[in-house]
Amino acid sequence: MTTTAPRLGNALARLLILAAALLGTLLAGAAPASAHAALTGSDPKDGAVVATAPKEVNLTFSEQVALSADAIRVLDPAGRRADTGEIRDLCSGSVVRYGVELRAGLPDGTYTVAWQAVSSDSHPVAGAFTFSIGAPSTTSVALPDQAPGGGLVGTLYGVARYLSYAGFAVLVGGGAFVLACWPRGASVRAVQQTVVRGWLALTGATLALLLLRAPYTGSGKLADAFDLAGLKAVLETKTGAALTSRLLLLGAAALFVAVLFGAYARRTDPKEKKDLAFGLALGGTVVAAGIAGTWALAEHASTGLQPGVAMPVDILHLLAVAAWLGGLTVLLVALYRAPSVERSAVERFSKVAFGSVAVLAATGLYQSWRQVGSWSALTGTRYGQLLLVKIGLMAVLLGIAWISRRWTRRLADPASRETGTTDEESEGGVDGTTGEGSEGAVDGRTDEASTASGAEIAASVSAISGTGSEPSSGSAGAAEAVDPARAVQLARQRAAVATATRKRERDADPERAGLRRSVLTEAAVAVVLLAVTTVLTSTEPGRTEEEAGRSTSASGPAAVPDRPVDIRLPFDTGGVDGKGVVRLSLDPGRTGANALHIFVERPNGKPLDVPEIKVALTLEAKDVGPLPVAPDRIQTGHWSASGVQIPMPGDWKIQVTVRTSDIDQTTIDKNVKIG
Repeated sequence: MTTTAPRLGNALARLLILAAALLGTLLAGAAPASAHAALTGSDPKDGAVVATAPKEVNLTFSEQVALSADAIRVLDPAGRRADTGEIRDLCSGSVVRYGVELRAGLPDGTYTVAWQAVSSDSHPVAGAFTFSIGAPSTTSVALPDQAPGGGLVGTLYGVARYLSYAGFAVLVGGGAFVLACWPRGASVRAVQQTVVRGWLALTGATLALLLLRAPYTGSGKLADAFDLAGLKAVLETKTGAALTSRLLLLGAAALFVAVLFGAYARRTDPKEKKDLAFGLALGGTVVAAGIAGTWALAEHASTGLQPGVAMPVDILHLLAVAAWLGGLTVLLVALYRAPSVERSAVERFSKVAFGSVAVLAATGLYQSWRQVGSWSALTGTRYGQLLLVKIGLMAVLLGIAWISRRWTRRLADPASRETGTTDEESEGGVDGTTGEGSEGAVDGRTDEASTASGAEIAASVSAISGTGSEPSSGSAGAAEAVDPARAVQLARQRAAVATATRKRERDADPERAGLRRSVLTEAAVAVVLLAVTTVLTSTEPGRTEEEAGRSTSASGPAAVPDRPVDIRLPFDTGGVDGKGVVRLSLDPGRTGANALHIFVERPNGKPLDVPEIKVALTLEAKDVGPLPVAPDRIQTGHWSASGVQIPMPGDWKIQVTVRTSDIDQTTIDKNVKIG
């Protein structure tokens, strides 16, 4: 019989259209929020030239941050420390401000302020700016090329984050699959191994995150992972407390796994088994919610807009992901390692997966609105673009899940099978066994089939060698009659026969084979989806990136009456090292004399050294300009010009020409309103 997967139904299409409409409505009504901390001000300001040396340098942040003892450094033109090293807490009310005192008698020149902090959502942030005493000068300060949280430590930290999410999904989803969908699976070794490996992966990843946390937010050196002083400092932070709590909860999860695959699997009395299942479900839910809460309490959900709502929503989102993707993983293992898995178990998981998708849709829409907030942030920020990729993968996953659901319906229809096997026979396996007695069938007849095949092979070997051994003596008698090399060959033949037998059993059922293929495809897409989600959780949300950029709206010029003009202009000259971003600041952004600062950065945020930068100002409404400005190079990626005259207010076009080589250059522009 030829079997084909039916087309997607109208119900799925309506669900996707409804989700898109809700997303559009939420994104259209955005309100400000924050997640990653951003430097919102400083005294002295970036690029300022002061007549006398200030007593201290103050930094103002958009949200509360954690600072180490060496988080703010002021370096003189020669690269020596110009501060006392004592950080002062100047916070007052909603204003988050920290300062560091400067040494007395500082000479004239350009000073560099380098800072590094950990924002409330646990991610490291860093930056640097310059100011000058007396007059600008050259500086020999070389800031680290490695971004905060980057390098080898950042890579290992990211891998550990991925493994923690994957382990959580398999542990929680696997346990839920056994309790809610396939109780007999508690006796299947392959299922037991999968869930236990999920626990091991989550535990190992949590320990790795705890050790890597200090170098991840600090020095970036792998050797500092074993620094006890750094570990002690981590344990005193919100993230350290969350990771420690997760380890304690994993101890309770180990007890849950032991009971599930021990006492529960051995229970034969239906009432006792039902009571134990209820206790396991209740306790497991509490532990799973607690583990999910360790993410919600330490990351994006714990800060910004509506944290009291966002944290429970984040916990529900994580539990739904685990129930779907973790259950899918165990189902895949069962379909390949236990061919006689009951059709009713697959049907029950299909219902669980549908409920999980509904929860994911609701919580995902809320999280998208909270972290993105506008269509421009959805398409113009890295977070928004990753979110679009995640939504696309979810749509693909839903489509494949729909096909899997149709395969499941075919499995449940006896009339669609040519073999004429009844539901009762198929649920109990070929021999009709159920419960613990069918464990051999679930495991692919690895014991009886292998022994029988081994006996046949042993008989053939005995006949060839002339030993005359009886086939009924089994594989043990054959092993005694041959030398060790022949015994190894015999074991390989026995394994090959057992593998071929299991493959024939799987391939004999076309509907089950189709379900295996669709579930395998689901799992492959889920792996990619989990990787994108891991990157997304460590990326600055779109709302914050838009606010920090202070860029003008694409629909027209923006008014900046009470603050300096601060714009970001992406460019691409088409040559080697031709892509980047120009950050331009015009202070005070009013008519008269202004200080111009230009920072040229690579796409990853590192300074980009270019041969030439030119600026032109044009007021088209009054036919004024272009007024050329030739900034001077201060240091790598930093150009500056003082006394830039703005003769009258209006909507000015700022054109920046960037040359990255002798032949590669481009001109980019932006309109701003100058009062």
